[in-house]
Amino acid sequence: MQVFLKMRMEALRVFSVGILVWWVLGVGATEVIGLPSCHFPAIYNFGDSNSDTGGMSAAFYQMVWPFGESFFHEAAGRSSDGRLMVDFIAEHLKLPYLNAYLDSIGGKFGVSFRQGANFATGGATILRPNKTVFESGVSPFYLDVQIAHFDQFKARTNSLYNHAKLASRRRKLPRPEDFSKALYILDIGQNDISSGLSKPEEELQAAYIPELVNKLSAAVQHLYEQGGRTFWIHNTGPFGCMPVSILYAPNPPGTLDNCGCLKYSNGIAMEFNKQLKKAVIKLRADLPHASLTYVDIYAAKYELIRDAKKQGFIKPPEKCCGKRVNGVDVHCGEKASVNDSEVYGDSCKNPSSYISWDGVHYTEAANHWFANRIIKGSMSDNSLSIAQACHMSQGS
Repeated sequence: MQVFLKMRMEALRVFSVGILVWWVLGVGATEVIGLPSCHFPAIYNFGDSNSDTGGMSAAFYQMVWPFGESFFHEAAGRSSDGRLMVDFIAEHLKLPYLNAYLDSIGGKFGVSFRQGANFATGGATILRPNKTVFESGVSPFYLDVQIAHFDQFKARTNSLYNHAKLASRRRKLPRPEDFSKALYILDIGQNDISSGLSKPEEELQAAYIPELVNKLSAAVQHLYEQGGRTFWIHNTGPFGCMPVSILYAPNPPGTLDNCGCLKYSNGIAMEFNKQLKKAVIKLRADLPHASLTYVDIYAAKYELIRDAKKQGFIKPPEKCCGKRVNGVDVHCGEKASVNDSEVYGDSCKNPSSYISWDGVHYTEAANHWFANRIIKGSMSDNSLSIAQACHMSQGS
């Protein structure tokens, strides 16, 4: 009898969530009515420059002006003129901006890991890089290393917390019980797609992309074994729409789509996203106590690029920071000699009117637009908002 009642209650729970999700899909993008907020005590983020809040800048070369000019008014370790999507997510969840795990000093107010940590680094990949950062610009802190950093972080902070005799010593450390209640964000794969474009298409689809997806799935499974329960997983964006892709690629007739983006590059990104979504659905079956949300960042970014003028933006391949003079690229914040004259890669007068910051990364205004699209669940495969992401759903 107890087994029957338990099964009946579970059926009613799934049916109720299904009805709520159906209601949301029927009326548009809004939070699921009836589901409470998860009140996440912390965020743990893994990724590349799309979400790096200072890791690469702390580990190697400090970010320079005009990065950070629009919001922080100084270089703040972010590859943008201001905030990233992960910053807007933190704001929405009423949590502080994430400190980079690799940054032992932090900003004006020092380092606190009480409410999360950021393991992302600019140039990071899912797979282990075969060249050094000095040769290729690819981060040595690839996904497996970021996961290892998390393992060490969790073990050491738990030990320090449990052995601290004074409350003041615990204040900047995460509470051990918060690791299972935290939000885990993964946004990585763009650099792998970029470096894999030179491979034959058949190899990309049959071997390379499945390897990427399997590695990403393994990372989620490991975090689950470490106690993580809520996962917010971004797919990869339209790499073929980046100025760095469009301006330097040969574009014979038929290469570009109606938005002026490279069809082939975006096609590979979409194949990765297709396989990643299937993997997330499988993870839902394999990890019975996890809540996993697949977030279609590609659709959000492509939508803004397609509707740039309508949304008040200047679309790529135009960028705000950096310039090309007589065939010489002067990167954002750097200087170069062109025809015996020093040229500075400065920023535009109004970064908020641009989608692309430096040809590779997005402006704060674009990041804000993307964040607004994903936060309320309109880009989630289960229609859950980020504040409700701890609630289990079968998704689609």
